[in-house]
Amino acid sequence: MDAHPIYDLRSDTVTRPTPAMRAAMLAAEVDDAAYGDDPVVCALEAEVAALLGKPAAIWVPTGTMANQIGVAVHTRRGDTLACVPGAHVRIHEDASAAALWGVQAMPIGDRRGFTVHALAALLDEVACGWPPIGLVWLENTLGEAGGAIWPLTGCHDGRDGLSEVAAFARAQGCAVHLDGARLWNAHVATGIGMDRWAQAGDTVSVSLSKGLGAPAGSLLAGSTEIIARARRLAHGLGGAMRQAPAMLAAAGRYALAHHIDRLADDHRRARRLAAGIADLPHWDVPEPETNLICCRVRAPIERAELLCVALRAAGIRCNPNIAREVRLAVHLDLDDTAIDAVIERVHHTLGSDPGRFAPITS
Repeated sequence: MDAHPIYDLRSDTVTRPTPAMRAAMLAAEVDDAAYGDDPVVCALEAEVAALLGKPAAIWVPTGTMANQIGVAVHTRRGDTLACVPGAHVRIHEDASAAALWGVQAMPIGDRRGFTVHALAALLDEVACGWPPIGLVWLENTLGEAGGAIWPLTGCHDGRDGLSEVAAFARAQGCAVHLDGARLWNAHVATGIGMDRWAQAGDTVSVSLSKGLGAPAGSLLAGSTEIIARARRLAHGLGGAMRQAPAMLAAAGRYALAHHIDRLADDHRRARRLAAGIADLPHWDVPEPETNLICCRVRAPIERAELLCVALRAAGIRCNPNIAREVRLAVHLDLDDTAIDAVIERVHHTLGSDPGRFAPITS
């Protein structure tokens, strides 16, 4: 390939720390986070807990660890957790809930959420011998649905909002976890405060590396008792990283201060990118709600990977979202000029004949 710049749209986790974020990391006061002595980590945990309206929070290195601790503190072996079919905890965490805790993910609803009625129907089956539902799992934004927002209250399409589902779940004795890895995007897109979103979950996980540009780090927030248990679990899972969390927490604190409001730029650019490539006959491209774009391939194309191969060869890094969707993620390393260049290169690479990407038949 020639020397054209490479544009990485695989995820909003591919960003590099900005110079100012690197400076904040370098200046971080460092102590042993495993003993709870690191002032930067403690400050970040207190800041995120307050932002989410929870009594306490714990920093862990990854979102998967935050989510898996969320599973562990709410369930017993042999339980199930009810989640949307494409939930991160079910699809992208290597079946950890089953492998670590003996908890089965039970899909419910569709990629954009589920209703109180559907949850009630699933709970009814428990009386018929199905395994007990120990945890109701919410996600916002919905990654597999292209960063769609699960509204806080009643949805226009008939689905119930997070608050209605959570209230019903608790009334039935189920705990509720909110996977809010990209909750920042829902907050910026709607103007609804992070604490109001977080009320839906007994525990809430948020990511500092998705959209906010930190190199690593997620937090789990909840009650003081739950977070005390979470600290032991994090240690057992290898999350005691000694001095490293100080520098990563410094990056996280910088991200909270400087990179939340600017997510509106990502949303605007995602809409611009989607509009700029929607006229191609290869796919259907709905307008994105936040920063993720899912382009569903049209016949005669049968696999999104065929398009991704061509785009990667042209310097546009991307992957399938599911087998028949190309996913493009907009993030802080892509400015307006980059978006325009991506639109031009997608058109040039894919051309006007989708038949080029059809399966070869004998």
